[in-house]
Formats: sequence, C-alpha cells, structure tokens
Amino acid sequence: MKKKRIWAKLKNQWQFHVMLIPGIVALFIFSYIPLYGLIIAFQKYNPAMGFRSPWVGLRNFTYLFGQPNFVRTIWNTFYIAVFKIIGGILVPVTVALLLNEIKNKTFKRLFQTLVYIPHFLSWVILAGVLMDLLSIDGLVNQILSWIGISPVNFLGDPGIFPWTMILTDIWKGFGFGTVVYLAALTGIDPGLYEAAIMDGAGRWKQTVYITIPMLMPTIVLMMILSMGNILNAGFDQVYNLYSPIVYQTGDIIDTYVYRLGVEQAQYAVGTAVGLFKSVVSGILLTLSYYLADRFAGYRVF
Repeated sequence: MKKKRIWAKLKNQWQFHVMLIPGIVALFIFSYIPLYGLIIAFQKYNPAMGFRSPWVGLRNFTYLFGQPNFVRTIWNTFYIAVFKIIGGILVPVTVALLLNEIKNKTFKRLFQTLVYIPHFLSWVILAGVLMDLLSIDGLVNQILSWIGISPVNFLGDPGIFPWTMILTDIWKGFGFGTVVYLAALTGIDPGLYEAAIMDGAGRWKQTVYITIPMLMPTIVLMMILSMGNILNAGFDQVYNLYSPIVYQTGDIIDTYVYRLGVEQAQYAVGTAVGLFKSVVSGILLTLSYYLADRFAGYRVF
C-alpha cells in the first residue's frame, strides 16, 4: 500500500522531480566527486606524485593534534561561534518585539529595511568599512576620545578582537533574524491578546505570558539548527579582518586550514583539518536535526 502511494505521488509530481535533475547532477559533480581527494589526509602528499603519494595512515592527524596552535584554534572557533549563536538569537528577538510595538507602519518598514541591508553585503565590502571605522584613528575612536575614553585597538588587541568579530557579525545578521521573528509574531492569534486585555494584563504581561511563549518554538528551532554551524565561526569575516597579531585569540579552524593548505602548501595536514571539521560538523548537524524534531517538531523529510 505504501509503495502504491509513493508511486502515485511520483506519477503526479514527475515534473518536479525532473526539475531536480540539474541540481542533483551539479551536487554530484561539485560535492561528491571531490570527496575522493580526502585520501590526501592519509598520505604524505606530493603534488608531483598526486594520489600516488606515500600512504602514512593517521600520521597527519597525530601531528595535527600534537600542535598546540590547533587546540587553541578549536577553542577560538567554539568561543566565537557560541557567542555569535547566542547573540544571533537574543538580539533579533528583542528587536522584533520592539518593532512589533511600533504602530507607525512607515517608520516600522523603514527601520526594518535599514537593519536588513547589511545582511546582503559581503564581508569583503564590510571589512573595508569596518577597518576605516574601527582603526585607531577611525570614527569610533574619535567619538570615544570626545567623551574622554582612550582609543581602543578593536582589530589589533587579542583580547578585544574576538568580541569585535562577535558583535559585528550580530550587527550584520540580526536584520534577517528580525524578519523571521516578525513573521512568527504575525501568526499569533489576536484573540489571546484580547482575552489578556479583558483580564487586565498590560503590554508587559502580554509580552511575558503570550508573545514570548508563542515565539519559543521558533526560538528553539533557530537555536537547535544553529548547532550544525558551531564550527563555522565565519571564515569570510575573520580572514578579511584578522592579522598575525591576533592569531592567538582570533584564528579559527577555517583560517587555520587556509594557511596550512594554501599559504604553507601543507596539503595533507590542511586536508586532515578540513576532514576533522567536516566529521564533527556532520555529527552536530545530525544531532541538531534530531533535537529539532524532538523538541520543536521540525522535520526536513
């Protein structure tokens, strides 16, 4: 019976399945065929010999985990990514709640558009803007000097650089998150608010006892799905803004792989780092989808 239902669905939707073929072919060519190159992680790779390079087993991984810089890089990645995830949820929820209280639709749409614009700009563009704003003689430090605060080296101080990455990433992405939560707010039954008003609840109590609880499924879903990206602390952002002076606190797995594999031509070790990250990310992504189904009722299939 189940096979008949599947066949009937395929028969009715065959046009959609045909449309998937170009995407599947592209995915196979660019995502699955290159997986063969992962054997480099288990070889003493020599570009002249190619995939016929000597096999060394797990020696590259042993060398990798013996490097103190790699352990530090893992910590930096987790540290930056976790706070990006936390801020990437709290800020959009707060802004969405505040925007939801604005009755002037023109101002509301204008503000929503302004905060959404940075989401469409690449980090290459934003890095140039931020370097001008956050440099020692930039606009931000000029404003700080006017109010009696000493200049802050946002991009050159190892203690400050991670938080510069976290806050600028939140600034760039909270507009998109705000749109998601505003859409969730529109789905709340107005009758709940009417009943609360009849019971004497003010705007604060309506927010605490109706709005936030009704938003919780979306918040939990966004938080759980973010777990799959916990090892992606933002290569584009960090690479365009960091420098050797902040490697100690700002170097993440992706930038470490880039330096090893491209700049230092240690292809085997760089591939080993990338494979390690992919395996851990795959486990976290699988776990996140399980938790999303378990606690938020979200399923891909």
